[in-house]
Amino acid sequence: MALYIVYIIIGIVLVLRGADRLTEGASALARRMQVPEMIIGLTIVAAGTSAPELFVSLTSALKGSADMAVGNVIGSNILNTLLIVGCAAMVSPITISRSTVSKDLPLSVAMTVLLIILCLDNFSGINIRGNTIDRADGMILLVFFTTFMAFTIYTAKREKNEIAAANTGNGTTDEHASNTGMPVWKSIAFISIGLLFLIIGSDLFSDYATKVAAILGMSDATIGITIVAGGTSLPELATSVVAARKGQSAMAIGNVIGSNVFNILAILGITAAISPLTITDITITDLCVMIAGAVAVWLFSFTRYTVSRTEGVLLTLSYIGYAAWRLFNV
Repeated sequence: MALYIVYIIIGIVLVLRGADRLTEGASALARRMQVPEMIIGLTIVAAGTSAPELFVSLTSALKGSADMAVGNVIGSNILNTLLIVGCAAMVSPITISRSTVSKDLPLSVAMTVLLIILCLDNFSGINIRGNTIDRADGMILLVFFTTFMAFTIYTAKREKNEIAAANTGNGTTDEHASNTGMPVWKSIAFISIGLLFLIIGSDLFSDYATKVAAILGMSDATIGITIVAGGTSLPELATSVVAARKGQSAMAIGNVIGSNVFNILAILGITAAISPLTITDITITDLCVMIAGAVAVWLFSFTRYTVSRTEGVLLTLSYIGYAAWRLFNV
């Protein structure tokens, strides 16, 4: 077990280094392309940091562990909204734009509700054992994902045109804007290296942390919701905290929202379309915590359009309480 712990530590170090490179490269690319950091966070960064969840959920489903696959997504989204937003806000209060409050956060909540509906298609009391996210559900999720990506790209183009028009009005040309900051090739290199470190690091963490958890006798659902979700969410945690520390609030919150949407629509959509997922040990409490976390972040964002340090502490403590309940009582 000592060797497992060494690999876990190496994984964490790789994730932290990768997050720093990814954030720096993505931010530079956003400035050069004159695209808001929020859009980069919702797409490039979110897709990259969600890669470990896709790998883990898909391989788990193919190996017959549906609870590990579904639990990974549910656990990752809970961790994203409670622990990651909480830690990022404690490092530096997260400023949230009006458009994010009125559009992106409600979308995250809506997609969470959609997932719960799919998990409760045969709901009976508090027992959701036997419910299935089948291939038809997977296709529905993928349709929503395609629509989400199309709308995000449309929004990015529109906001880029608005920024270009504003620069023209101020006497600033696109050529001048594009010739400042980090070169495109270097930005792409930083993003690629960052993503590589994030994926390798989170894979090391998840793999060996799961082995430790299995030795301790935990169920697939508990391992998926806590240990594996923690490992696959390390990229989001590191990226959002680093972004918050650098004053890039839009990147931090965009990464969380985008990752949550990717996890539900793309990851579960692809996984269920390939291999239907039958739930056994996921509980109604897990689903309630997931929606409560998404709603809490949305409500906190209404307070001066900022998630404060105090609110960050509340979110973080909520996650610690939930994780403790999951580990020791289920």
